[in-house]
Amino acid sequence: MGQFGKVTKAVIPAAGLGTRFLPATKATPKEMLPVVDKPAIQYVVEEAVAANIHDILLITSRNKGSLEDHFARGPELEQRLADRGETQKLASVSNLVDLANFHYVRQYEPKGLGDAVLTAREHVGEAPFIVMLGDDLIDEATPVLGEMLNVHEEFGGSVLLLMEVPEDSIHLYGCAAVEPTHNPHVVRVTDLIEKPEQGTAPSNYAVIGRYVLSPEIFNVLEDQQPGRGGEIQLTDALATLINRPVESGGGVHAIIFKGKRYDTGDKLSYIKSVIEIALQRDDLGPALKTWLRTLALEES
Repeated sequence: MGQFGKVTKAVIPAAGLGTRFLPATKATPKEMLPVVDKPAIQYVVEEAVAANIHDILLITSRNKGSLEDHFARGPELEQRLADRGETQKLASVSNLVDLANFHYVRQYEPKGLGDAVLTAREHVGEAPFIVMLGDDLIDEATPVLGEMLNVHEEFGGSVLLLMEVPEDSIHLYGCAAVEPTHNPHVVRVTDLIEKPEQGTAPSNYAVIGRYVLSPEIFNVLEDQQPGRGGEIQLTDALATLINRPVESGGGVHAIIFKGKRYDTGDKLSYIKSVIEIALQRDDLGPALKTWLRTLALEES
């Protein structure tokens, strides 16, 4: 175990109402919307497991029962698939329960991401942990969680994942000011602003949905006042930790992500992500590419 504690748990907030996708999300959690043939939440869980994180806590709310059902046994379905000899489909559903040790806790009021993370306190305890947001899917060809865990082992504190975005888009994200460290792949975060006003951002480095957090974040969130949008913002709590000593859980570092990220947070981005992921698959990509070319010619 490293001097800053071993990371063994991931927290996935999934309590949002998904209002951008209504009416599709009236009775179906946004996290269960399919990305090709798997719900978005499954990609995130599989990413955690690939980084050797097998303790998964999902933060849920009302009408999210299908999340639990997805990662639980389905005896009737499994038996029917077995009787039909559909072994590949059987494996795709029966293996879900064995992906990880799943736990669930409810966020009873939509008070923001910071409040959702705070509900994980009892489960996480006094150890560092990962937070993964379901709107961001990271291409498995460019995994980054392992690298973030290595940064935490070297520097301690909390570790963010940053990505350069166009200057006219940075106001849609949490934004970080940074400075270099002795490690050319790691920067120190010197300031964090949640959705800065246009023209005021200190950089075009956006915080995207992967975090390695010091347990000290819970003490900060406990007293955190509502920020942007009247919600408890995780970004604001992290800003408080920036100048605290590493020995007491402070310090914030980051990796600048150069890999591929799929955004499923709004309808257009979601559609683009589904198409891009489908294009990469051997069973769908060639036919889909041909169809898209034909469609483009018909529309031109």
